[in-house]
Amino acid sequence: MTEQIAVSGLVATTPREVVTSDGLAITSFRLASSKRRFDRSTGNWIDAETNWFSVVAFRQLAKNMASSISKGDRVVLFGKLKVRDWDNGERSGTAVEIEASSIGHDLMFGVSSFVRVKPNSEDAAEVEEAQEDSDTELQPA
Repeated sequence: MTEQIAVSGLVATTPREVVTSDGLAITSFRLASSKRRFDRSTGNWIDAETNWFSVVAFRQLAKNMASSISKGDRVVLFGKLKVRDWDNGERSGTAVEIEASSIGHDLMFGVSSFVRVKPNSEDAAEVEEAQEDSDTELQPA
């Protein structure tokens, strides 16, 4: 099964960045996506069931994710959903993975600042330098 999906959730693990021997950048993390509902009896929002996804990105998106996304961030992503059963002899289960084609911070929970990078930029320091140049302190309205 491969379908396009849009998901919002919490980055539950530190994004892991690797570069293959062929130079392919890959970044992955686990995403917790919980439905929320308002409990009228307590007057609070509560999390209902949580769906867990493995998220993976390749090439430039992987590099940008590794420089932009951290554990604990709220994100919105779009990508290909892949569901497959697995069995290693002792255990079996179902793996649910999203190959991200777009990802960004969920602005319902905070503010973000965008820095454009040159396509195929090899140097993460270039991204960090651009971020430092664009950092401004937000003032309350």
